[in-house]
Amino acid sequence: MKITDIKATTVTVPLEAPLRHSNGAHWGRFVRTLIEIETDEGLTGVGEMGGGGESAERAIAGLKPYLLGHDPLQLEQLRWKIMNPVASLYNNRMQLHAAIEFACMDVAGKFLNIRACDLIGGAVREEVPFATYLFYRYRSKDGSAGGEITPDEMVAHTRDLVARHGFKTHKLKGGVFPPDHDIEVMQALGAAFPGDGLRLDPNSAWSVEESIRVAKAIGNLNNEYLEDPAWGLEGMRRVRNAIDMPTATNTVVVNFEQLAACIRLEAVDVILLDTTFWGGLRQAYKAGQVLETFQWGASVHSSGELGVQLATMLHLGAALPNLAFAADAHYHHLTDDVIKGGKMPYRDGRIALPKGPGLGVELDRDKVAEYAELYRELGGYAYDRDPARPDWYSIAPEQRYADPKAGAVMPW
Repeated sequence: MKITDIKATTVTVPLEAPLRHSNGAHWGRFVRTLIEIETDEGLTGVGEMGGGGESAERAIAGLKPYLLGHDPLQLEQLRWKIMNPVASLYNNRMQLHAAIEFACMDVAGKFLNIRACDLIGGAVREEVPFATYLFYRYRSKDGSAGGEITPDEMVAHTRDLVARHGFKTHKLKGGVFPPDHDIEVMQALGAAFPGDGLRLDPNSAWSVEESIRVAKAIGNLNNEYLEDPAWGLEGMRRVRNAIDMPTATNTVVVNFEQLAACIRLEAVDVILLDTTFWGGLRQAYKAGQVLETFQWGASVHSSGELGVQLATMLHLGAALPNLAFAADAHYHHLTDDVIKGGKMPYRDGRIALPKGPGLGVELDRDKVAEYAELYRELGGYAYDRDPARPDWYSIAPEQRYADPKAGAVMPW
């Protein structure tokens, strides 16, 4: 089997409401690039990566000389062709490789009539648990959703998500407002959902000292871990040594060199594995095997997915024997998807592993066309900027926080 063509299509899919985080905001939609490879067997594989537009599509097109004629079953050759470590010093292709690897694993699974997870050892579970992903949100353009800031509003938002999807673990994306505000929200969540697991992730907005103070202030709660409170392996190591709860990261351990350093330093307890950030489903799974060997915690990270990347996350979660924590997903914030059958359903806080061969999902051509046109109409957005604070930019750990009394209105 040989690759005969590869193409990229940028789409943008609306969110229920804009999502705020300490580094900026998602401005009411996700921008993603869909990758398709075609083969001489008449089979097509699909992948997905974050961001998009002309630059992403040109980057994929630029890899055609590496890919035309390549056998998609030869996944290790693919890794070295695209992610040669010396060449990558000049052109980091990690996320490009991830999207192409997804598509190759999809088409390989279809060719062999097996699932993507079977290419990395098979599934030890047929459904993956997920946590709520709670954001402070701006109001949607039509005013029908969003606007949550206060503890009561965040609790009400969580109750709605639990009623719709059945989540039993709740993760707050903090760092937007001063730390004491996040403390109040966490205490309110703990009171409203006794027995449920809690997580707080300020996206590295705090100093080491502030991180320690917050950890002690929420130490009475059922905390699964404190995620990326401070930046860097040394900062995270200092926090871990000073607090009584586990720590987690998806930002400072995203490759094997950093993983080795983390284990030597005993810097972070739980590593959140992202199929894109790690350069592919196989790389994330291999990292999970290292974590299993050293008895480190593992879970699945979300970088803002549509259904194709969600499928890769499900295959990873299904294959990891040491998946000790519910996975993350932005998925429930989307209003729609680009896969046939629409959005995958949550049942009791879990999503079932797709049943078909490969990734187990297929593109809905009408939806792809609709959201490609929407991207052409709206364009991209600056993830690291807050549209309601046009002169603001993030400085860590000297974060300039939003005012919780200022409301939650976008400059539509």
